[in-house]
Amino acid sequence: MSEPLVYLNGRDVLQHEAALPFHDAGFVFGATVTDLCRTFRHQLYRLDDHLQRFRQSCALARVPQTLSDAELTAIAEQLVEENSRLLHPNADLALVMFATPGPIGYYLGQTGSGGPTLGMHTFPLPMARFHRLFREGARLVIPKLQRPTASLDPRIKQRSRLLWWLAEQEAHDLDPAASALLLDDTGHVTETAAANLLLVRGGTVLTPPRGTVLNGVSLLTVEELCRQLDVPFREEPLTLTDCLTADEALLSCTSYCLASVSHINGQAIPTGGPIYRQLLAAWSRAVGLDIRAQILANG
Repeated sequence: MSEPLVYLNGRDVLQHEAALPFHDAGFVFGATVTDLCRTFRHQLYRLDDHLQRFRQSCALARVPQTLSDAELTAIAEQLVEENSRLLHPNADLALVMFATPGPIGYYLGQTGSGGPTLGMHTFPLPMARFHRLFREGARLVIPKLQRPTASLDPRIKQRSRLLWWLAEQEAHDLDPAASALLLDDTGHVTETAAANLLLVRGGTVLTPPRGTVLNGVSLLTVEELCRQLDVPFREEPLTLTDCLTADEALLSCTSYCLASVSHINGQAIPTGGPIYRQLLAAWSRAVGLDIRAQILANG
């Protein structure tokens, strides 16, 4: 096999053969829930946690999900086993799962609708994209665009991403190397399009309350590592001033795990601090490889 396999609605097909109809609710309404898991040494990491969040997203978004966790696990593991054969031994995969309510018949002039759509696909983790994060730190910009607190439940990981697209474009206008960090309409910081934000103040790791942001699996990992390292961890509302005066600022994300923030709105933040180094080292020990070294050695 020279092309990755994709799982789509009960079938494994080659990547170029996978397609959704134009009248799928994922296109028509943007009604798509998703989750992303990564591998370490070609083995899926914390898949159970990702499946739990995926199932919660489906329930909150009213997207039917008929397969059991055991069935979803079997599909995911089989797909990773097959597609990992195309990888270099030192590379790893991202696994994406997604679900929609399925085809909407009247958008093709038909009566009735089809059953729900379920798909999974993989791609090699783009390590080169993360080099800057580990060499220089992440740059964040707070755009004028805000995330309303009374809209979609932030626990839903979904693909209705126009808000984030516009936020990223505004951030890039100000700093082409930056990602957008959104405030909510109460003036508190939330998250980026791909990562949870954490601050370090006086040796304590702080993060926005989970009810106001996506409940990140990597954020959960950071909390567990803090417990192991006897580092205090606390959830509380955070302001831009809190960010700019923090001892350290961090991003947690499934793809690259943990990155240090170097700038927010153009102001420098201390990078590579002691808490960041402790957490990244503990994370590397837990997965059996040097996360930073793997990223910088690939791409």
